[in-house]
Order: sequence, then structure tokens, then C-alpha cells
Amino acid sequence: MSESKTIAGPLSGQCLCGAVKVAAKNVNPEYHACHCGMCRRWNGGPSMAISAQETVFEGEDNITAYDSSEWAQRAFCKHCGTNLYYHLKPTGEKYLWSGLFDDQSQFKMAGEIYIDRKPPGYAFVGDHPRMTEDEFLKSIGMK
Repeated sequence: MSESKTIAGPLSGQCLCGAVKVAAKNVNPEYHACHCGMCRRWNGGPSMAISAQETVFEGEDNITAYDSSEWAQRAFCKHCGTNLYYHLKPTGEKYLWSGLFDDQSQFKMAGEIYIDRKPPGYAFVGDHPRMTEDEFLKSIGMK
């Protein structure tokens, strides 16, 4: 976790149809926006995800997960298609889509990754770290 204060929680949320519910405890409120091609294709724009030390899903039989690369897995509700999480295999971390949660008022952008892959036409304001694809892959030990 970063230096940011964690949210004890639990924070609750769900997919669009309600078939999958999530409760997260000890949540890092800082999210990172990812501009990689896979995230943009999957979301229709950049992904914004948070991490939690403890996550419990209700309706797990409604979750479909697949390997989107040799080092990542993505999951969604098999009924409504809501994106649920991104699992980074090398570290074991799961990043939950920030939009799942009912109360997002304490979340804040902490950085952007794959900034060199961001298409023109939008930009996030603020003074936060921005990592290129190469910098990010090195940070997770993939280069």
C-alpha cells in the first residue's frame, strides 16, 4: 500500500445487474488510470482501479475470469458484462474497478500508467506520476 491512509470499510458495491456484490476492507483509496490498449478496448476508455487487502465477492458463480495476457487476468459479471477486477499474476494483486463501489467520495487519482499509449482527445489534470509502458513493466518485474 502507498502512504495514503486506508479506508477500513467495508466498502460495498455491485455490478449493474446486482448478480455480483463486493465488500472490500482496508482499501487503498488511491486509484491509477491505465491507458493500455487492452484496458481501453475492455472499458471503452482508461481503467481506474483501487486495491484492497480483503475482498469478498457474493455471487462468485456469476463471475467469469479469463487470462488476457501471460501476466494478467480480467473478470466480469457473466450476466450484465460489468468489469469487476484485474488480477496481476506476478504480484497476486487484484485491482477492483472503482466504479463498482457505491461510495467513491474518498477515492483519488494517484497516477497513470501506459501514458505513452494514451490516445489524443483527453487528459487528466493534476500533478501525479505518469509512467510509460516500459517504466510500468519494469516496476512489476516484467522487463
